[in-house]
Amino acid sequence: MFKIQKLDFLIAFYVTCVMISELMGSKTFPIATIVGFHLSATVVIFILPFVYAANDIIVEVFGKARAQSVVRSSLLMIFFLFLFSILATLLPPDARFTPQNREYSDIFGISIRFSAASLIAFAVSEFLDVYIFARMRQRLGKKKLWLRTNVSNFVSEFFDTALFMTLAFYTFNLSIGDNINFIAGLSLPYWLLRCGMSVIETPLVYIGVRWLKSEKVRA
Repeated sequence: MFKIQKLDFLIAFYVTCVMISELMGSKTFPIATIVGFHLSATVVIFILPFVYAANDIIVEVFGKARAQSVVRSSLLMIFFLFLFSILATLLPPDARFTPQNREYSDIFGISIRFSAASLIAFAVSEFLDVYIFARMRQRLGKKKLWLRTNVSNFVSEFFDTALFMTLAFYTFNLSIGDNINFIAGLSLPYWLLRCGMSVIETPLVYIGVRWLKSEKVRA
């Protein structure tokens, strides 16, 4: 019989979302231009809210320690991806792969920088998310899950966005002003969109908690 434990599925989904963010997060797309200020976002805007939602579900059902263990495991996976990306891009290609090697190195060379930036931003934001959510749960108990989820997400996503965008997109051959303009134009809408996605996906946290608790009760 094909059976998957719910917690195993949630953790696998969480780590998959993290890896998608690492491998595909370098692409940005335009949102709008307001008074000459260009607003952009990265494609992982559609993925990261699921990461925080999964984290909150695990804290709510299994506690802070289990959620921190999942975060630490994900950090190790990011570090492994970082090391393997270096190895894969440094190895010389054989004759058959040589025509594609430049594009391969360009794509996964970006992943190296993104992985390094993510190691810092992800570590700070995810542990902060778990800490804030757990502390609010201590004060509020099981009440106001929507408030605990969104407050912890808003704060942690702000630090994640600020750190990641600076480390991943700062370009040293451009002026400080140009970098600030681009990073601010990328970070502000990105953070606001993530906050909006967090609000929209709040019902998924309630559904996920009930879904995960049902298996825990049976166990």
